[in-house]
Amino acid sequence: MSRIGKKPINLPAGVTVDVAADNVVTVKGPKGTLTQDVNPDIAVSVEENEVVFTRPTESKRHKSLHGLYRALINNMVVGVSEGYKKELELVGVGYKATTQGQVLELSLGYSHNIFFALPDEIKVSAETPKGKNPLVSLESIDKELIGQIAAKIKSLRKVEPYKGKGIRFVGEHIRRKAGKTAAKK
Repeated sequence: MSRIGKKPINLPAGVTVDVAADNVVTVKGPKGTLTQDVNPDIAVSVEENEVVFTRPTESKRHKSLHGLYRALINNMVVGVSEGYKKELELVGVGYKATTQGQVLELSLGYSHNIFFALPDEIKVSAETPKGKNPLVSLESIDKELIGQIAAKIKSLRKVEPYKGKGIRFVGEHIRRKAGKTAAKK
């Protein structure tokens, strides 16, 4: 059995899971509602306070789908109960971030500012603490969406290995290179 797939998902207080006839799973919680289509081969059942996934055969395809859908539904349960948060740090001289509604304005050392429109499911805030690098905080109930948006923002200015300038996650370790060495006499 898939180690992840066979673990049941415990539902926290206030979270309900409904499975429709066409294998569409709906998770409702205090922070919102999420839905996910599940492959018809994987059986989803809600027993008391747990969600259980079963697969028909031991084929490689069914094993991989078993763990995949269990992980996706678990991410949805955590999202509607606690939510997800990603923080990005802008490292570089003159790098700035401001928000106007759902539009993130970034100044990243290019000849122009970048305006990044965010979907309504994501809450964004930008702050610049005195003497520190600007921070961009993203909050959402959808783990897949917040990860995708954070990766897009990071790709606007990738971290370079010599000085470490660019956009990175808070606490992310960057491998640095030594650069040129002094000339020998």
